[in-house]
Order: sequence, then C-alpha cells, then structure tokens
Amino acid sequence: MLPLAEETMETLEEQMRSLGRLARAAADHLATADEGQRNAALLAAAQALRAREAELLAANTEDVAAGTARGLSAVLVDRLALTPERVEAMAKGLEEIAAQPDPVGRELARWTRPNGLDIARVAVPLGVIGIIYESRPNVTADAGGLCLKSGNAAILRGGSESRRSSAAILACLQEGLRAAGLLEGAVQVVPTYDRAAVGYLLRLHESVDVIVPRGGKSLIQRVMEESRVPVLAHLEGNNHLYLHTSADLEKARKVVLNAKMRRVSVCGAAETLLADRSLAESHLNPILTDLLGAGCAVRGDAEVQALDPRVDAAVAADWDTEYLAPIIAVRIVGGMDEALAHIARHGSGHTDAILAEDLEAQERFFREVDSAILLSNASTQYADGGEFGMGAEIGIATGRLHARGPVGAAELTTTKYLVRGDGQARP
Repeated sequence: MLPLAEETMETLEEQMRSLGRLARAAADHLATADEGQRNAALLAAAQALRAREAELLAANTEDVAAGTARGLSAVLVDRLALTPERVEAMAKGLEEIAAQPDPVGRELARWTRPNGLDIARVAVPLGVIGIIYESRPNVTADAGGLCLKSGNAAILRGGSESRRSSAAILACLQEGLRAAGLLEGAVQVVPTYDRAAVGYLLRLHESVDVIVPRGGKSLIQRVMEESRVPVLAHLEGNNHLYLHTSADLEKARKVVLNAKMRRVSVCGAAETLLADRSLAESHLNPILTDLLGAGCAVRGDAEVQALDPRVDAAVAADWDTEYLAPIIAVRIVGGMDEALAHIARHGSGHTDAILAEDLEAQERFFREVDSAILLSNASTQYADGGEFGMGAEIGIATGRLHARGPVGAAELTTTKYLVRGDGQARP
C-alpha cells in the first residue's frame, strides 16, 4: 500500500484509531474462534502464497530496484530480497505454525485448595499486537501467522523499502482469513509510511495491548522511549563465540565459519570470536584462514594480528558492534574467566556460544552467561524460532519480562485463572 499524499495529522490519527478499532473487533472474534478455524486460515494463506508466487516476486523486484536506486547496502538488499525458495519458506512456515499445538486454552497449572476451590491457570491471547519492523518482507507472513495461531489480531508496520512485497503478502494472509470465515481486520498493515503513524500506533493504548519492535538500534530506542503500550523488545544481536581450550578443531572450524558467514545479515550471526591463548596457533590460525578466505574482514587485537598480516587492528568500538556484515572482531583471552567477563561487558544478551569438549566448561558457560539463547558446539545462526520447532518467530526477546528468546505463538499468550467452587464463602 502506498502513502496517502495529502492526509492531515487529524486524518492520520483517525486512520490509526480506525485500524485499532478493526483490530480490537477482530481480536474479540478470534477469541471465540476454535483452533480449526485459525489453522484453516493459516493453511489457506500458505496456499495463496504459492499460488501468487509470480505476483510476490514481481512486487519484490520493484522493491529491490527502488532500494538499490536509493543506495541500500548489500546487506539490506539481501534482507529485502525474495526468491522462490524464500516464498516457499514463508508458506512452509505458515504450515508449520498451523501444525503446532494450540497455544490458546492450554492448562498451565491446576491445584485444589483446602477449602475445596479448584484453581486452574490457562493461556489466553494477548489481544491486539502492534509489530514494527524494517526491510524483511517475510516478517509480514511470520508475524501475521504467529498472531493468528495465538488468537491475536496484528497491526503490522513494515519498512517502506518492502512496501510492495508486504502488501502482496498481506493479500495472501487476508485471503486465508476470508476462506476460514475470520475478519480481515485480524491482520492489517498500516497503509502509510509517514513516520508519524508509528507515533500514533505507540499511543493506541485503548486498542493495542503489546508493541513488538523488530529492527535496528534506532528503531528499538524510539519505541522504548515513546510507547505508551507495553513493549516486548528485540534488541541487537552482538553475539559471541568462545573457543575454549578443550575445543575440537574440526567442529570449531565448521561452526565458526557458519556462525559468521551463512547469512551475515541475520540477528543470529556471530560478531565476536574469543579464543583461549593456548589455541592461538593450533585452532585460531586455521579459523582465521577460513574466515578471510570466505571474504570476511577480521579485526583483531595485537596477538590476533600477529597470526595473520591480513587482520586489521580492532578499536574499542568493535567489541560493541553488531556488524550485520562480513566482519568479525577477534580477541585472544587468558581463559574462561576473561572470556565470560568480556561477554558480560560487551554482549547484548541475545545469543552466545561455547566451543568446548569439556562438559564442565559447557555447564559453567550455560550457568554464568546471561543471554536469551546459549549454545555449545553449535552455530549461533540456530537462534531462530523456526529452528527451535516453532514454525517461525516474531523476534528474539532479550528482556526478562513475559517472554525471553524466540517469540513464537505460545509466547504471544498471557494467562487467566479459572476458579471452580461449590458454594464456598470466604470467612
């Protein structure tokens, strides 16, 4: 959908309030819809994505051409681009979401009090979720699908770079809603890219229950500062790999290269490699050769530079940077204490991994590193709801309230208590 050229602030505000009212009505309708209806909408939307593949790719080609003309970086163009494989991945993601157990109505706990009251805690939808994201059009399908599965209505505000792609994906989602007899207001896209619309969305506390921002630091900061609606935050992924003295060389080479270079533009990409000093020659040297040979720029401390003349000198800012590019910062540490202290100081609490055969070292890493996702002997690029069996994710939550880690359908629910009595009156 294209921006409305001559709208006033008053009409824009009312437009956003209208979106909110439609979403609230759809959320109320979803609350009474059964799992079969919600799943039918997801499966029909997946079929529509496949049937409209040519239309989706044509719209995306226009977005990519416009973005390239505007000077988008290669990383952002990669995030923006759709291929037949990515369209199929979106469709499969919706089918996998549909195949998940119903997150709504789950009985999370149940107990009986001495007075005979039977108390159950059950999962219910959050309500209306506003999702603000940048240039990845597949988020439109993932976010809409997860909200639908969990019985929530969604108001989506993607980046202007993906406007045509997102509109085409929205049409498929709404085709699925119609096929299942659900209100189209269950998934809506903000039909303007005026930045003021985001401000109105962040203040729609009468209609919107939760805001989920997914994007860069500036977007997250704005949402956190301006929102009058509770925020489920996805912060940057300054992710670490720690090469422990017990690491297996072949495993380490495979995992490090994948964690950095599989897709450098995703939030699960590794940005810093820490290596025990005892492994500098035996392990780190060949790993540097692998990275440099794959086209990755390496920025290292003096000890790392001494291993390979192609390594650039790291500056202080490198340890705190989420590159989202073929660049990695590398530091040699004097042992696990130093590695953990580095991660505690510079990490973003997103995803960190240890490469170690020593089980005690793995357990200490898991116990002491305070991040949403921790791995041993596996690539940080597994930090993804789809890889966790969730079908898809809205983002990786790095806060400590409500949900942490990949946010799938089950994480988009809250709870209520059902108390069953037999005439009890409180003394």
